[in-house]
Amino acid sequence: MCASDEATSGKAASGEAASTTGMQSQQTGSGSGGALQQRADKTDQAHGSASAAGGPAPAEQEPASGWTDPPVSRSKKRRQRRRRKRADVRAGQGLPQSANETPTQKATQPLGRHAGADMHGAQKANNHVYAAIDLGTNNCRLLIARRSHDGFRVIDAYSRIVRLGEGLAHTGRLSDEAMDRALAALAVCADKMKRRGVTRVRSIATEACRTAENGAAFVTRVLEQTGIDLNIVSTEDEANLALSGCSPLLDPEHEAALVFDIGGGSTELMWVSHDEGAKPVIRDWTSLPCGVVTLAETYGGAEVSNDLFEQMVGDVTARLKPFLDRVSANQDTGGHYHLLGTSGTVTTIAGVHLGLKRYDRAKVDGVWVRRQDVAQVTNALLEMNLAERAAHPCVGQERADLVLAGCAILEAISRAWPSDRLRVADRGLREGILFSLMKADEGRSRRRRRRRRGKPKQPPTQAVSQS
Repeated sequence: MCASDEATSGKAASGEAASTTGMQSQQTGSGSGGALQQRADKTDQAHGSASAAGGPAPAEQEPASGWTDPPVSRSKKRRQRRRRKRADVRAGQGLPQSANETPTQKATQPLGRHAGADMHGAQKANNHVYAAIDLGTNNCRLLIARRSHDGFRVIDAYSRIVRLGEGLAHTGRLSDEAMDRALAALAVCADKMKRRGVTRVRSIATEACRTAENGAAFVTRVLEQTGIDLNIVSTEDEANLALSGCSPLLDPEHEAALVFDIGGGSTELMWVSHDEGAKPVIRDWTSLPCGVVTLAETYGGAEVSNDLFEQMVGDVTARLKPFLDRVSANQDTGGHYHLLGTSGTVTTIAGVHLGLKRYDRAKVDGVWVRRQDVAQVTNALLEMNLAERAAHPCVGQERADLVLAGCAILEAISRAWPSDRLRVADRGLREGILFSLMKADEGRSRRRRRRRRGKPKQPPTQAVSQS
């Protein structure tokens, strides 16, 4: 991904939140991804009271003689009952009854996997503000969205390269400097969620925290300092979330796809079968303990010769072989399949291939790239020195020493599964988290409706006259 997309809050929000993602299915063809367009939430205008207008409220006039109140419709009665019920619930929870009141009690819940499970219990599900945090080995990313009729609408986003896994391959621990960088980024995320009024949130940490000796201690420190409750997910959960986030880009004209996510500390691969209109099914999957950060630290990423590049490809190829053998033996790989990649590596390659002067998610997300175009971009990056890669608008200073390690991982995948079609996804774990949160709310709403429908009506009580 370009440097502009990995910058601090303002630039990252403009690169991601300024584009749209209802996450609806994309049209096939170049540049077919939906644009994430930021639409700032309109603040609700509080109704001013009569006293604030400078005088008492006028008395309600009685109906003229001979007139009676019109009959109240059933729908209006239902609305009135709902309003009274909401007022009762809010009063019981200490929430404000109107725009001019203040809460009598403020909940202090962590902003993580359990936070927002019911920050405002009386709120309707479609009014929730959802947030997803993905703290990876290289990046810290946040996405805030509201549900829409065709998916969700992004209202804020944030992305920063923190290199939490820096030095982890050699020491087995998260360094103090890396933890401080991650904490600073997470503090920005916590502030954004607070300002946006987030009511549903899930925060995950991946490979760096999974493997580091002090990963659990760091998660505790994050909770204490930022209020964010990070959940260290398993490799299986990570694979499922990645697929959920990018599954709208699976091409229905292909029977299967190899979906992969090249991360900073690990690479997840999934062999997915899908029929038109059916939910994608993971037939097999694996997680390789190597990503762009770990591979670059092992072999060096600043100056990469052709020989060194081939060594990296060979390393990843050897790690891939057990999964390749398993898929070849148990799955039909002879039919139509394509590659679907979600990572900074594939988005960077797509941006360079398209000749973008600055990274544009709308042009990258969903674009198809041929294998020969990937090879051409890789060769061009190999010919550049570190300074030239850093100066490229779709690589940038923070990715200049990592991009060729990512290219080596992608090359090993392409040799194992030589498909000519690669689709690029500028989406992944965060979008998968948002979908899972919204789906959980839908399930709760359906269960409540079933309970209401199944509740037997009580017969009306009759007054007993006393003689």
